[in-house]
Amino acid sequence: MSESDPQSEPAQLTVVLPDGSELHVDEGATVEDCAYEIGPGLGRDTVAGKLDGDLVAKEQPAYDGAELEIITDQSDEYLAVMRHSASHCLAQAVERHYDDVDLAIGPPTDEGFYYDFDNLDIDEEDLAALESEIADIVDEDYEIEREEVTIEEAEERLADEPYKLELLSEFADENEQVTFYKQGEWEDLCAGPHVDSTGEIGPVKLLEIAGAYWRGDEENPMQTRIYGTAFEDESDLQDFLERKQEAEKRDHRRIGNEMNLFSIQDVTGPGLPLYHPPGKTVLKELEDFVEDLNKDAGYDYVETPHVFKTDLWHRSGHYENYADDMFIFDVGDDEFGLKPMNCPGHAAIFQDQSWSYRDLPIRYAENGKVYRKEQRGELSGLSRVWAFTIDDGHLFIRPDQIEQEVEEIMDMIIDVLETFDLEYEMALATRPEKSVGSDEIWEHAEEQLENVLEKRNLDYDIEEGDGAFYGPKIDFAFEDAIGRAWDGPTVQLDFNMPDRFDLSYVGEDNEEHEPVMIHRALYGSYERFFMMLIEHYEGKFPLWLAPEQVRVLPISDANLGYAYQVANEFDDFRVEVDDRDSTLERKIRAAHDDRVPYQIIVGDNEEEDGNISVRDRFEDQEYDVEIEDFRDHLVAERDEQRSEPDFLQG
Repeated sequence: MSESDPQSEPAQLTVVLPDGSELHVDEGATVEDCAYEIGPGLGRDTVAGKLDGDLVAKEQPAYDGAELEIITDQSDEYLAVMRHSASHCLAQAVERHYDDVDLAIGPPTDEGFYYDFDNLDIDEEDLAALESEIADIVDEDYEIEREEVTIEEAEERLADEPYKLELLSEFADENEQVTFYKQGEWEDLCAGPHVDSTGEIGPVKLLEIAGAYWRGDEENPMQTRIYGTAFEDESDLQDFLERKQEAEKRDHRRIGNEMNLFSIQDVTGPGLPLYHPPGKTVLKELEDFVEDLNKDAGYDYVETPHVFKTDLWHRSGHYENYADDMFIFDVGDDEFGLKPMNCPGHAAIFQDQSWSYRDLPIRYAENGKVYRKEQRGELSGLSRVWAFTIDDGHLFIRPDQIEQEVEEIMDMIIDVLETFDLEYEMALATRPEKSVGSDEIWEHAEEQLENVLEKRNLDYDIEEGDGAFYGPKIDFAFEDAIGRAWDGPTVQLDFNMPDRFDLSYVGEDNEEHEPVMIHRALYGSYERFFMMLIEHYEGKFPLWLAPEQVRVLPISDANLGYAYQVANEFDDFRVEVDDRDSTLERKIRAAHDDRVPYQIIVGDNEEEDGNISVRDRFEDQEYDVEIEDFRDHLVAERDEQRSEPDFLQG
């Protein structure tokens, strides 16, 4: 056979690089091989790769048509690879210090890593010894070796590791071989990727111990989870620890308790917040703000019950796509479910009467309580709960109204975020794997939203597969005072729900047509937005939101009468009089601790002159203030903070 015979040449495959160019390599080529084909320097620097967005080991074979990205120590993903290796060092350190420990899983996270263990009795004060052991493992600079083994050999190696064997049984259904990573005397069943040696791991800090159910299922055993983090250099680690300390200082659960805003009690159930009077005051201000926006934007308020027959959820598609996250129960021969979303109820209201094209758009709004069955181990304060309220809106529109309505909703959302001085980013979330509707419907819906973003020259990211099961959406994420990102408002286009509910309107041609449905929320949910505001402001709410806006502090009991007289002058504000038998210094300290925006101090001099002294929560104080002048100041400050959005003026 001649050298030019094409049968002697190996088969080839093609991968697509980030710049859109194609790279042709031999079949069986790994991510690292591809990197060397691009250039020897890149090949030497390769740590891992991404195939169609999935982070993989550099030894992973590429496949034809894959989108390939090479990961080096300059890539954003490098930190996750290094932290994954740090989690292995943690497990190795634990097994050096404790006998008969069962290993579970140890992935990287956005802020670090964790590893779960069973049969581990450990306290917070033991973490320092583990940190020291991890430092030794890093100093020993073990090579991190990747090895492929058969399922049978893996079973032998993991004979004493019940949780690893459970994972292996799942891998065995789709793979003939699995991978182990070894460093020194220690090894773990793991898909990787990892750095080349433990010496490449930067400074490591163990953060806390928590309980976690195996696989996140509360029916499974509770394990011990150790959280940690790792960075490439000490300065980055110290910056993180300072941010973490600041976040702990702002923790909404602690502040919520101090300010008597809310509670979540064992006797009432997990993930079910109880709002105390001060907390409900803040929520009511948030509700009133949104209701004013909705009223001016042409929304009509509706109300739907907390529970529906599951016939409704079957019809909407929630049952097949969301049943695992619903609270479902039987009443007699019928099955019911607490509503996880408000949209099917609004669709049922629209369906209940006939509509002309002239009637559209129809805009419904509801502060609707919904229920989602999160795992107990995932519940956390107001950030993740079982019961929460969405400032929901659903619109039923003609196809030719899509662009205008989406733009108006985005204007409302942007004005809400700017009212709270929040920096924000936008993303277009596309079709998820679990969804309803045809490819054509989804492509059309995604194109409509993209057109709005492009027309307005807005910067946005694409979040592949993050859409709702019924349609794509534009999501808004915002930053709080210490730079943390939160998911919030959303606008979602839905071509599926109208079809499932047989919704229609009579068009100009006297024929029935199917409306388009839009889902939108200006906050996202009151609970998460409230949580974020507590931490963003550290409980020091702007005047219009503060549960108590002014506190009058009489210097002595002799000034109580004048104190109440002054309080009556501010009857359109939330004012309290501190009439306790206490010193002025203690009253000032209490008002400061309660984060009251303004304190009015009245004594003999103020009473004699008919004026007041004013102290703010920044400890600035002004004397001989005329009551009417201060009242005008409060009105101006409140109205400026809660100003009418630009799109409602004129």
